[in-house]
Amino acid sequence: MTDLLRVTGGTPLQGTITVRGAKNFVSKAMVASLLGQCPSVLRNVPQIRDVSVVSGLLSLHGVDVAYNPEAGELRLDPSNVKRGETAEIDAHAGASRIPILFCGPLLHRLGEAFIPDLGGCHIGDRPIDFHLEALRGFGAAVEKGEGGIYLSAPRRLRGTKMALPYPSVGATEQLLLTAVKAEGLTEISNAAIEPEIIDLICVLQKMGAIISVDTDRVIRIEGVDELSGYDHTALGDRIEAASWASAALATGGDVTVRGASQASMMTFLNTFRKVGGKFHIDDDGISFRHPGTQLQSIVLETDVHPGFMTDWQQPLVVALTQATGLSIVHETVYEKRFGFTKALRKMGANIQLYRECLGGSPCRFGQRNFHHSAVVSGPTPLEAADIEVPDLRGGFSHLIAALSAHGTSTVRGISLIDRGYENFQGKLEALGADVERG
Repeated sequence: MTDLLRVTGGTPLQGTITVRGAKNFVSKAMVASLLGQCPSVLRNVPQIRDVSVVSGLLSLHGVDVAYNPEAGELRLDPSNVKRGETAEIDAHAGASRIPILFCGPLLHRLGEAFIPDLGGCHIGDRPIDFHLEALRGFGAAVEKGEGGIYLSAPRRLRGTKMALPYPSVGATEQLLLTAVKAEGLTEISNAAIEPEIIDLICVLQKMGAIISVDTDRVIRIEGVDELSGYDHTALGDRIEAASWASAALATGGDVTVRGASQASMMTFLNTFRKVGGKFHIDDDGISFRHPGTQLQSIVLETDVHPGFMTDWQQPLVVALTQATGLSIVHETVYEKRFGFTKALRKMGANIQLYRECLGGSPCRFGQRNFHHSAVVSGPTPLEAADIEVPDLRGGFSHLIAALSAHGTSTVRGISLIDRGYENFQGKLEALGADVERG
């Protein structure tokens, strides 16, 4: 398939689409299957590239992976876990950062693990140093080698105490996946508590783990000797749901998202309503629509859960270009998340970036010379342009801008969007969008 999409804008999105399991959970639950002594079943699994990548990496390590994409069901049998070939792991992982999370489970199962040089979306600093420090804390030996990092566990890993300097989702996942079979007690302070983290804890508890979550962001794990498999239905993807909601707002449309959950999207829904968007919630999902009147400018600050999610920010900024007045957006999670606005300005958006913290309080980027605040002035009509996708969420935001613009835009690099949005082209077409792979 070509990596280019032609998008003719100006048509409000109308109709119903379905979102399945959260990208940010499903891949981690797949890795967790390595910890079990018997097969696991994961349901509501989307057909996205991240699932293919993790399936391949698990297969390289001896896991029998059976995926039914129509039913959205994965069966994972880790009975014959083995050491993967370094070159094959490196080649298959590509730009994915998932291999870092294989380390704890593989150290428990095999006593060794390998991490290839990692890629990922270029939206800010995502160092693996903390992951390695955490693994050392459990007793792993870490050695830099050709093409990546080699880890070994000469004896059983042991529990540790770790205070996160920032409630990082990736670091919390690493600690959970390693702690559940480590000897003794592990305590994680300032842990991430996103819905995807809680769903991962639910999976691990089904497998036999003992994990408690306190109200002060402290997670305690009592290591166990053995874990079983799990049978679990993944929570819906709140990022994809919010992306379609923002697309409805930006294009003046009305989109029903089956599989969207109010409980995981409450903060987004409050902000959507403040902008002027209308929504209706039922047992099957949420319907999002443009109010038919002027959208309202807002002041917005991203934060860790339960704050406004950073992955919701980029699609919503496109809708804010059509709101009346000045909107202020302060990004506190990823310091380079506003790179996608360059294409929006090219299309006619009035967006100014600032190094200063323009939110309610200073953040960790305020003294580090990053453009992490934006002022969006609107409404401004958008014009079609030739766009290059910068990252997963920025790429979908560019699609929304193209759908809102006058004329036909060319969006290149759309394979990045396949990482996290299942059949996005088919869903666009189902909503009446004029798109053509070319």
